[in-house]
Amino acid sequence: MPVRVRDAALAAAMFAVPAAPVQALIAYSGLEAARPWRGKAVCSLVCVRYADGDLGPYHEFGVAFLVRHPDGRRGTGVFVHWLPVNQEFTLEAGRSIWGFPKELADIPLHLAGRTKRCAVRFGGRTAIELAVRSGLPVPVPSGRAVPDLDAYSCLEGTTRRISWTVEASGVRVRPGGARVRLGDHPVAEELREIGLGHARALSTTTVARASMVFGEAEEVRP
Repeated sequence: MPVRVRDAALAAAMFAVPAAPVQALIAYSGLEAARPWRGKAVCSLVCVRYADGDLGPYHEFGVAFLVRHPDGRRGTGVFVHWLPVNQEFTLEAGRSIWGFPKELADIPLHLAGRTKRCAVRFGGRTAIELAVRSGLPVPVPSGRAVPDLDAYSCLEGTTRRISWTVEASGVRVRPGGARVRLGDHPVAEELREIGLGHARALSTTTVARASMVFGEAEEVRP
């Protein structure tokens, strides 16, 4: 530890969704969904191609929510609710080291061109498809695309906090710009129940190259 990612690319979309069903969905973690707007929570969808890192190359898709820190600190963390990957090694490492809810899936990922596309499939059945259109370039001071974050996970009844830093280049951002299609996987049904099937994206972000550092996991008591 820490685990380092030296080269990755990603596309992400953020959505405002009703807070009450989100809170019901993540209740198993003991965490509280952040509500930056009255009655609304924030759901993020992200697809990542890891080209070089300590866990090897792989594809990943994430469903995450902004949450309040359980220790009362200001600001928000990111709770990772679902994290399918397409390689066995990162599956085992992610679950055993950090308690991330990883499962094995087929994740076709296309990050070339103006529209980035990703899907998650199980045995040929589509769970979700995401298309993200690139926006305008954004300068990132010192390469920091986002401030240092705490990610939260919950696996088998244990909630954990993981420190996470990201440095990036080739960042593009735009309002809206995402299209989501949900399939018949149980997680797709959960996302329908929080209104994601017809929600419009608040914003989308694409990153041409990113490096990341993941720290150790620390158990927390929400």
